[in-house]
Amino acid sequence: MIVPNTLAMLWWANGERAQLSAAAASTIDAEMDGDQILVSSMSSWELAMLVERGRVAPSMDIASWLDTLSRIDAVRMVPVDSEIAVKSVQLPGDFHKDPADRIIVATARKFAAPLVSADEKIRAFQEVRTIW
Repeated sequence: MIVPNTLAMLWWANGERAQLSAAAASTIDAEMDGDQILVSSMSSWELAMLVERGRVAPSMDIASWLDTLSRIDAVRMVPVDSEIAVKSVQLPGDFHKDPADRIIVATARKFAAPLVSADEKIRAFQEVRTIW
């Protein structure tokens, strides 16, 4: 079981393997064969914002892209529930203020799953296991 952050999920789903580290790509590939790839609904929000701002361009409109992603057997879309919301503001230590990152980190912590991320701020946070 893993939780990819928004960009790792986008790169993987779009087949942009060159953007992923070897460890990230092999971890995601391994999860395709059995366990679950947990995608936070916050990643849907963040991706929609990135599209709106012209920072990323998925291969189709964002709603269709997310629907296609959710149809992959190994992918499970995880809603931001009350527990995740509360835990995102109670992260231990010194973590930055980005709300999307906080929600995604809290999701990984709730499920005790490693977080696949290239983000250095997330990878430096000792309270969640990261893969990159």
